[in-house]
Amino acid sequence: MDSCKTQDAHRRRNPQQKRSQTKLLQYQKMLRAALKTKKKMAVQFMVQSRRGLAVLSFGDGSHGALGLPTSLMGIGVDAYEPTKVLSLPSDIDAVSAGHYHSLAVTSQGQLWAWGRDLEAQLGRGRSSPRDSWNEPKRVIGLEQVRVKAAFASGVVSAAIGDDGSLWTWGKSKRGQLGLGKEVIEAVVPSKVEALAREKIAKVTFGWGHALAQTEDGKLFGWGYSADGRLGSIAGTLETSPLESSATENNKLSSSTLEAAEKLVLEGVEKEKNRPIIWEPRLVKELHGVHVLDIACGLDHSLILCGDGTLLSCGSNAYGQLGRVKQDLGMFPVDISFHLTSVASGLGHSLAICRVSLSDDSKGDPTSIVSWGWNQSSQLGRVGPESTLMKVKALEGETPVSVSGGRVHSIALTSSGEVWVWGCGKNGRLGLGSSIDEAEPVLLYPLEDYEVLQVVSDPAASLSSSLPSTTLPPPSDPPRRCRTFLYRHHQYDSFFLLSSVVADLC
Repeated sequence: MDSCKTQDAHRRRNPQQKRSQTKLLQYQKMLRAALKTKKKMAVQFMVQSRRGLAVLSFGDGSHGALGLPTSLMGIGVDAYEPTKVLSLPSDIDAVSAGHYHSLAVTSQGQLWAWGRDLEAQLGRGRSSPRDSWNEPKRVIGLEQVRVKAAFASGVVSAAIGDDGSLWTWGKSKRGQLGLGKEVIEAVVPSKVEALAREKIAKVTFGWGHALAQTEDGKLFGWGYSADGRLGSIAGTLETSPLESSATENNKLSSSTLEAAEKLVLEGVEKEKNRPIIWEPRLVKELHGVHVLDIACGLDHSLILCGDGTLLSCGSNAYGQLGRVKQDLGMFPVDISFHLTSVASGLGHSLAICRVSLSDDSKGDPTSIVSWGWNQSSQLGRVGPESTLMKVKALEGETPVSVSGGRVHSIALTSSGEVWVWGCGKNGRLGLGSSIDEAEPVLLYPLEDYEVLQVVSDPAASLSSSLPSTTLPPPSDPPRRCRTFLYRHHQYDSFFLLSSVVADLC
């Protein structure tokens, strides 16, 4: 009872006073209305018991994204408490979640999928019945591939084989498949031949653009290249017509919604003629530079280099690039921290930094810095949005992983605790409600669990796979992609939490 009171008191905290919306945020709302696109969030858990592994899910259930049985209300019902996903093998080793679909990898390298299949992102061939989307089924076409990691974006799915090969499927008009000129659809997994000689370690997707990091630290990019979100891969740097529309909208009052929507739709139409990089190309600016980590937001990219330099490129409408230099292209971020990893949401950016620089880096205290879009308090702090600043509410904690959703963020600490903040709609914060949180809140439903690992994806991006590990027997517990790994102290179980984020076609 006391813990319940504590939790209720925690939720009743008065959130920080919201900063008045800027005209850019008004433009964002207009853009969403014009595109008629909803972006939500769901969550996946993976559990290991003595009977094997299981996946639990909660959050936005649209299009069968949670993999739960059809109810009297249909397959689009939200779940605010973890619920077991049925019909999956008992040896699930990893899960990944996209806009409205999810993927699960078994210990034998098989891949299963469920959720939205309108763009063939489930790998079931053409036109799978809508009433079957919520049923997990094995992906067709990867029988000869031992999958070690899988990634679910909005309209595209991807998998990495144990040989480092990259496979993609789904539908993208902006070349996200990377399968060749004018190839906009693949109903079953197809190998990305342009990367056949590389061993891929991580892939991340934005709105139409994609980045892939190799095991030896090279970086490849492809897809839609406006705003320099892929650097100078296209040879020329051009501003997206939508970015231009945003500038025009700064001159409009909030009452001129019709005029603003017209500008946005005109921008969308102009974008159809923009150059597209149909196959992966080596990012020229990073020749000879070892890439340590990558992340894509909706229309921006972050590249962390081995020497500690953080590069950013793409749109800076909300300050998500974190730099004074506003020129198009890939330039260093203005930082005074030693970053170890990066993550990105729809329009906000996150990173983990070392507090001190001792020789024993593994033992150094860490902190989280955030910058960019803060409409729903997804930065977890107050202060200038375009400047990298620490999330003060997490002082005293030692974050080991952080991830960004569309308008929320999640962090894992070395003590196994999970902290969440930002928008709570559809239960995406896992707190049993839709309440927003202005600063990091301990995920109390997990108080009986030890969180061992978290790897979550930003809005419109895909995360890297976890290191391959042989899971020990339940009696000796110590497990991935966009996930939290938990050990339940009482029942000796494991949980894998995965954030589902939105993407545009």
